[in-house]
Amino acid sequence: MHLFFSQDLSHDEVILEGEESRHCTRVLRLDSGDRVMLTDGRGGRALSEITEILKGGVKLRVKSREEGYGKRPFRLHMAVAPTKNIDRFEHFLEKATECGIDEITPIICEKSERRVVKPQRLEKILLSAMKQSLRAYLPRLNSPTGFEEFIRGTGNHSGAFIAHCGGGKRDRPEDLFIKGEDLLLLVGPEGDFSEREISLCREMGIRAVSLGEFRLRTETAAIALCIKANTINGLL
Repeated sequence: MHLFFSQDLSHDEVILEGEESRHCTRVLRLDSGDRVMLTDGRGGRALSEITEILKGGVKLRVKSREEGYGKRPFRLHMAVAPTKNIDRFEHFLEKATECGIDEITPIICEKSERRVVKPQRLEKILLSAMKQSLRAYLPRLNSPTGFEEFIRGTGNHSGAFIAHCGGGKRDRPEDLFIKGEDLLLLVGPEGDFSEREISLCREMGIRAVSLGEFRLRTETAAIALCIKANTINGLL
């Protein structure tokens, strides 16, 4: 069944507008009497029936509702440096949303080659991936934040891990991640985290995690960690 996004599902009647309306009528060519699923991106889901095609909108009547659909047993927050080629960062956002993620913070590191992102485009990618994967939770996208500012503002680091290519002790996710425990995972830019950034994490109790002996691109490492976290929690 097709899934559409509407911020408010509290009323018995819902009107889709803008891109959601265009996709419904012009792309999918749905009409009165057709049933679709709606989500508010906060766990709410509503089975609805199209009652009228309006000029610039689609009117639907809610048939049934449910809350907390697909609620995850742990929270996954990933802080990832935007890649020089923004398509690669967008690829990470899409795949992480499909696999399951709750929050994303673009972090600007000492070696970052990209320091500016366009949040509106990234939000659209997250929304599209949520609908494609039939999820009811839209990941939260935070504003880009400097690495040190982010680390010092995160509070409890018991479930925080950094993936880097430097030296020192690094354990596999299977030996570090605890099922049901909230996770904060950090992945650096193409040139990796700086030694100062790695040392800062070590000082603050953020442990290093390894993805094997081979070097992975930023977006590959981020997707791999996302999959590992969800697999350990029995969601993939």
